[in-house]
Amino acid sequence: MRIPARETLSRSGTLQTPVYLDHAATTPVDERVLARLVEVLRTHFGNPASNTHAYGWAAARLVEEAREEVAGLIGATAREIVFTSGATESNNLALRGVAERYAGKGRRMVISNVEHASVAAPAARLEREGWRVTRVPVGPDGVLEPAALTAALTPQTVLVSVLAAQNELGTLQPVREIGRLCKERGVLFHADAAQAAGKVPLDVAADGIDLLSLSGHKIYAPKGVGALYVRRRDPRVALSPLQEGGGQERGLRAGTLNVPGIVALGEACRLARQEMAAEGVRLARLRDRLLAAVTGALEGVHLNGCPRRRLPGYLNFSFAGVRAHRLLGALTVLAVSSSSACSSSATEPSPILTALGLPEELARASLRVSLGRFTTQEEVDFAAERIVAVVTDLRREAAG
Repeated sequence: MRIPARETLSRSGTLQTPVYLDHAATTPVDERVLARLVEVLRTHFGNPASNTHAYGWAAARLVEEAREEVAGLIGATAREIVFTSGATESNNLALRGVAERYAGKGRRMVISNVEHASVAAPAARLEREGWRVTRVPVGPDGVLEPAALTAALTPQTVLVSVLAAQNELGTLQPVREIGRLCKERGVLFHADAAQAAGKVPLDVAADGIDLLSLSGHKIYAPKGVGALYVRRRDPRVALSPLQEGGGQERGLRAGTLNVPGIVALGEACRLARQEMAAEGVRLARLRDRLLAAVTGALEGVHLNGCPRRRLPGYLNFSFAGVRAHRLLGALTVLAVSSSSACSSSATEPSPILTALGLPEELARASLRVSLGRFTTQEEVDFAAERIVAVVTDLRREAAG
């Protein structure tokens, strides 16, 4: 894939293009996080498992300090945090680890029908191995109704796994209600919080969450590091490991720890906890400004997902009469994504959008825009202007 050249555009100021509006996919590393990462790479290269000398002790101390920061972001204790390579590994460890340890209690699991592939795929594997997986449909707004979840639970249900925030839509699920329902029935609750952690408040105790996955590269840390929260009390959750070896992370995740990445994740969590409230207000204002500009200038715009229960910086539009791959092909000055296939050879609409009951024409015409910590108002205004202009041109072309 050719990486677009960067060029300077002059408007009311100076913009670097493409303007990055795909923070749901990954975030740039915050300079403050990068500084900690470089510091550790340069000066703290010891193996935290080397407990006979100062280099190992220093590395181990940094890991434990980072563990405290990750725990603090979600209301956990440090001993409940297991470091992984990211949310995909965390999700697999949660689902497959529970399945192996709790199969004797029942072989049923419940997920929503809009889960990320890193939950949907291991659930499908477990299904092939004899588990019964119930996929509860969300409503037209992408929100899982607690009543629908309740109807899916049986005495043999071991685990419920639901995205805290849907990655294509930005829709927030009623996590606390789901946690309460699971607690009442003695069912473990796993939340994939890769998109939600650091953007909206999460409290594993108050929310009744037993397992929670998060990923560093969604909150301005590097790729390749993440964590899984595993509840230690009321109830104590037991997991079988996916990989074994040196016994690191209390035997749940063997392998030499990624100390620089872990420290960077800890710093990212500290910053997110400190800045989340103000940043959420700022991003919501920019998101609403973009939405108003686009819908005010264009007809036939459909906002996908719940308009209220939504991450601060996320929008998913569908544009009647416009195919997503044509739209993205004409929007080279914006780094955005589509939840439908974006190459001319792949024409299947997003299964997430079709799961909402969206007509195929609109499901094929979606655009996801996700703002982040460094997005400016000038960039948002520029994006709105370009989206309106391109959609108008494509509709005019299609008409004739």
